[in-house]
Amino acid sequence: MDEIMKSQHRAGAGSIMLFSIAAMLIGLSVLHSATEALSAEEGYELSELVQEALANNSELQSLEEKARALWAEAPFYGSLQDPKIGFIISNLPTDTFDFDQEAMTQKVISIDQQIPWFGTLDLAEQGAELMAVEQEAMATAARLSVSRQVKETWYELAFIERSLEINDRLREIISQVLQIAETRYATGSGLQQDILLAQVQLSELLDRDVSLQSSKRKMQDMLGSLLNRSDLFNETARPLDPPDLAGLEQEKLTAAALQYNPLIAARRTAVLKAKVDVQLAEKAYMPEMGFRVAYGQRDDDPISGNSRADLFTAGVILSVPLWQNTRQDSKLAGSNKRLLSARGSQQALENTLPHRINGLLSEINGARESRDLFADVLTVQAIQLADSSLAAYSVGKVEFNTMLTTHIRLLQIELKTEQFTYLIYKKLAELEETIGQPIVAIKENR
Repeated sequence: MDEIMKSQHRAGAGSIMLFSIAAMLIGLSVLHSATEALSAEEGYELSELVQEALANNSELQSLEEKARALWAEAPFYGSLQDPKIGFIISNLPTDTFDFDQEAMTQKVISIDQQIPWFGTLDLAEQGAELMAVEQEAMATAARLSVSRQVKETWYELAFIERSLEINDRLREIISQVLQIAETRYATGSGLQQDILLAQVQLSELLDRDVSLQSSKRKMQDMLGSLLNRSDLFNETARPLDPPDLAGLEQEKLTAAALQYNPLIAARRTAVLKAKVDVQLAEKAYMPEMGFRVAYGQRDDDPISGNSRADLFTAGVILSVPLWQNTRQDSKLAGSNKRLLSARGSQQALENTLPHRINGLLSEINGARESRDLFADVLTVQAIQLADSSLAAYSVGKVEFNTMLTTHIRLLQIELKTEQFTYLIYKKLAELEETIGQPIVAIKENR
């Protein structure tokens, strides 16, 4: 039985830890981010889920439809107002209401056309197009957010499944340890409290399994909601190997973020839109022009029978900025302030990005170093300690509680290693969301 226990410990390579499962459930909060696409290690299944969520998300579809609507109506702002046609009876005498009595009486048809100052329509259409571009950038940011939520939930599900697996392995090993304790007690070389302690540990493991299964169902329901599915989501997440972290350079990542980050694009577009608004406000000082042409038909002279010539009228109407202080001046002042605000918002985000990227890289490198330490050093030491304590317990040199503690420590190290692996994926996801492009794409462009 001792040999069976030793082989079980070696095969598990760090598979025993009871109390750390609860801590790792709390640690699930580290799996909190992902962006449009992670590196190839994320798995084809996750990519499919992301695409499904993007295709089915109604809020995202609404944002994209709004962008299309803005593009569709942009030509409206660059078009002249519809001309106005008037039908007028002019100078009709009220004593007889005869059209041929007075030479001044006319039946007039007129056409009026308003024309804003030169360049105003082009600027107005340009401003509408910039609004559409900004909306597209916001829709792209929303796509990244939806993708991140799906991956965040997927990683949590994968971690819970990993915890369930380790929990099962621990339960199996403690069951074997319980058999050893019962055998030792039956032969008079063991204590009954060892049996009770093992039974208590098994009961706690069963309770933990129930809790983990509940958490798993919760994550699956969240994924089903994100995917907008009508049926239950029952798929399982596959485990992830440590990602390739070679070639992550802050300078290139920062340059990529300034180029691809959709929020940066939105704020830059907002600055351009604010500049157009300033130009429009400046043109508001110039007069708008209205053109009118009219044709007046007159009846023949009823006395002489001579025909009367019809009349043609043309004119230009100019607006006068009489209320400049409360209209044009205030409009220009507000436009200038919005431009300053847009520039400040853009500059603030651009200044923040390098620090955020540097912070994420520091966390990634720290998690990688910690994972390597746990996987390459502490795991080996914990296995050796667990094996030696089991052997010592078998001959009565250490107490049952001491032996069990070493096995718990072994599982704690294994789960801690998994925690750092998922933490790396989380920070890579945050990094990709910050950049607005997959890390693997940036590496391929080098």
